[in-house]
Amino acid sequence: MDLPLIEGCVDCLPSAVAAYKGGADRLELCANLSIGGTTPSRTLFQQVKAVCPIPINVLIRPRFGDFLYNDWELSEMSDEIQAFRDLGANGAVIGVLTPDGTLDASAMAKLMAAAGDMEVTLHRAFDMARDPYETLERAVELGCHTILTSGQAADALAGADTLARLLQQANGRIHIMAGSGVRKDNIRTIFAHTGIRVFHTTGRRGPVDSGMVYRKEGVSMGLPSLSEYELWRTNQEEFYACAQLVHSLGQ
Repeated sequence: MDLPLIEGCVDCLPSAVAAYKGGADRLELCANLSIGGTTPSRTLFQQVKAVCPIPINVLIRPRFGDFLYNDWELSEMSDEIQAFRDLGANGAVIGVLTPDGTLDASAMAKLMAAAGDMEVTLHRAFDMARDPYETLERAVELGCHTILTSGQAADALAGADTLARLLQQANGRIHIMAGSGVRKDNIRTIFAHTGIRVFHTTGRRGPVDSGMVYRKEGVSMGLPSLSEYELWRTNQEEFYACAQLVHSLGQ
């Protein structure tokens, strides 16, 4: 992987196209980013792949919530990884923890076997682990390609001190990708503090009105805190600004 690199985190075709046109080097394709992301449909993957000729890594997460999975969920995840591999995905984005907050090496190894020669990113389950430095070593031992992390903080800027230590510990054995709250106004600050040149962002600028004219009051189809009539989409200009900054790092 050539550095620097910016990955667009997207959950629909319009966002994928905006990130690609805005200069994304790679996409992480998800569904339901409003709840942290879940596994996308294979149809969506095929649509994105048809119009975005850059590597696509696919989030494999069967549900909202923690990263402690039962055998049925792990079987589902393994099957999904193999299906996306067959469809031409560049990588799988996964993470499994034990009840005591350590990386579940056994479950991860099974999922990685399903991935075969795909790149594997350990996603932000890393940020929910008990010890980030021990977890990094387990990820290296497993053969993960990248760790996506905010430095176990609310966002990557707040976690900059930990990110710097993680990058130093990684020492080229695994890529450390800064994610969560990454925006055009903090990329250079995060880089200056950490040395990280791999970034993950949605490139959003704010909600887009859904276009619905009739709006039912007092009824919610999902989380009550989320409006039924706002769509969150990657903004091409916003992503372009982020990409220009990332691609200039270290030059």
